[in-house]
Amino acid sequence: MPIVHELVVEQFGAFISKHQGRLRVTVKGEKVAEAPLMHLRQVIVAAKGVGLSSNVIAACCQEGIPIHFVDGRGEAFAGLYSAGLTGTVLTRRQQLLAYDDARGVAVSRALARAKILSQAALLRYAARYRQEAAPEVHERLASLAQRVAGHVSELEALPGDSIEEMRERLLSVEGRAAHYYWEGWMAMLPGEYGWPGRQGRGAQDVINSALNYGYGILYGQVERAIILAGLDPYAGFVHADRPGKPSLVCDLIEPYRAPAVDRVVLGLANRKTTLALDVVNRLDEPTRRLLAEHVLDRLDKPERHEGKRVPLRVILQDDARHLATFLRGDRAAFEPFTANW
Repeated sequence: MPIVHELVVEQFGAFISKHQGRLRVTVKGEKVAEAPLMHLRQVIVAAKGVGLSSNVIAACCQEGIPIHFVDGRGEAFAGLYSAGLTGTVLTRRQQLLAYDDARGVAVSRALARAKILSQAALLRYAARYRQEAAPEVHERLASLAQRVAGHVSELEALPGDSIEEMRERLLSVEGRAAHYYWEGWMAMLPGEYGWPGRQGRGAQDVINSALNYGYGILYGQVERAIILAGLDPYAGFVHADRPGKPSLVCDLIEPYRAPAVDRVVLGLANRKTTLALDVVNRLDEPTRRLLAEHVLDRLDKPERHEGKRVPLRVILQDDARHLATFLRGDRAAFEPFTANW
């Protein structure tokens, strides 16, 4: 029996209980899944009407296993962690102070740069596989990749002593790079999907819905990495403060969207994998399960990082820790992961 590291529950009416060192999922009294606590990294609840016992919450907190909740569109709306994980002080004090000084500018610029370069890398990756089969598409994607990456020099030249001074200009650079990136999706996707362009919340097509759902799964992984690094997920830099919005999660997720989710969705679409919406234009249960499995599996795939090949999940945790040490002054620079296939 394979070891279960992530327990994903997406059946309406499911109940999660603890039974002899395991978490057990039942639907109408029938066991549908089971996972030993000793191997479990997280629980993802991705459906309505799911119940869980207080024993499950206590066991997960004791073992350091987070419980993430996402809705049918992939919107993360809650997370349960052990209270002890949020008890750090020094790192959070420096994180808050950094918002008004050069550290906040450096972090914001580094994250935007990594996001742009990862988007360009995915376009180049897709172009290589079309060089002989579709030379015109190859040229188009290579050209768009160059345009996307070209915004890095503009990003580096942005003036400002605090993120408040440069936020709007930085977001403008990101937005213009993203325009060319998403234009490339028209060439990368099979025509039958009728790609309407990138749409976030409320998307009615299956590709945008798949992206949104995948980002929701990734969101929980980023939040976990941030909390384990001793950072405050609500005190971000690029994304402005808003009640109930984990701004730092929204910041740190950006470089990981392309390698962890976009590449997965493109791969599934180009392999003609069935991706379907239900009668209310939400991803159906099999598609949600498939996406969650593939995104989580992608995070376990190794990438080249600091001279080694390590799982993307480990790189994400390293980035969060490196961010914390940079903000405390124990690291000279913060350089987040950039995909380079």
